[in-house]
Amino acid sequence: MSYLFQDRAANRRNFKGQLVLFMFRLVSLINRSMIAKVICFPYLLLYRYLAEWVWGIEIPRKTVIGRGLSLYHGQALVVNQGVIIGDNCTLRNSVTIGHKKLADGSFSPCPRIGNNVDIGANVVIIGDIVIGDNVIIGAGSVVTKSIPANSTAVGNPARILDKKEESSATV
Repeated sequence: MSYLFQDRAANRRNFKGQLVLFMFRLVSLINRSMIAKVICFPYLLLYRYLAEWVWGIEIPRKTVIGRGLSLYHGQALVVNQGVIIGDNCTLRNSVTIGHKKLADGSFSPCPRIGNNVDIGANVVIIGDIVIGDNVIIGAGSVVTKSIPANSTAVGNPARILDKKEESSATV
């Protein structure tokens, strides 16, 4: 049961975020069994209708998302089903994360996002890239290249603005 509520603390005072992520976790759980998919087919349709058509949030049931995802102002949010998102990440409104079309007409793999990544509003992250742990991506950025851990990236195209050094405290 805790699996279904694992994002609740990350979305305090954000009922919409809590509800969308509860519903997402439930469809992810249902997706693990063919029998459950058949029995709960009406719920799968309800999730798609509410999340995509009513709230404007596209998070497919097969998407891999770690614990503690936080949705701020969840509207116009598009996450491709091949995306992998780590623990304790934040997504804001109008974020698009997915593959890109290659010259030969095929599609690239989707991005892999590390833990504790904060993604600003109107950010686009596309292609076969890796976003490291503890990264901040500024609003309006377009990310098409990998970003190392402990960095801040901004702009179109995104560039590394700041790389935080890990402090080695000696006691």
